[in-house]
Amino acid sequence: MGRYEDWGYGQMMGYGGFGFGWIFTLIFWALIIWAIIAFVKYISEKSNIKSNSNDQGDSAMKILKERYAKGEINKEEFEQKRKDIENMK
Repeated sequence: MGRYEDWGYGQMMGYGGFGFGWIFTLIFWALIIWAIIAFVKYISEKSNIKSNSNDQGDSAMKILKERYAKGEINKEEFEQKRKDIENMK
């Protein structure tokens, strides 16, 4: 008899004689894949938030220019609101 035969460390490498080692491997790789997918989603959502905030600032500036062109606001109001919009970005 060898040194580890009594403890079940034969061909199953410590997982015992039941053959459940593949389950732990499957769970491990599923968690790794899930973590990668979650990370990619997080990064893509973060970049979408940045692009949406830039779009909103451009949209606000466009509306402000239209209101100034129509004469709804004067030059002082236009300059103040333009500064506010630029500070939001």
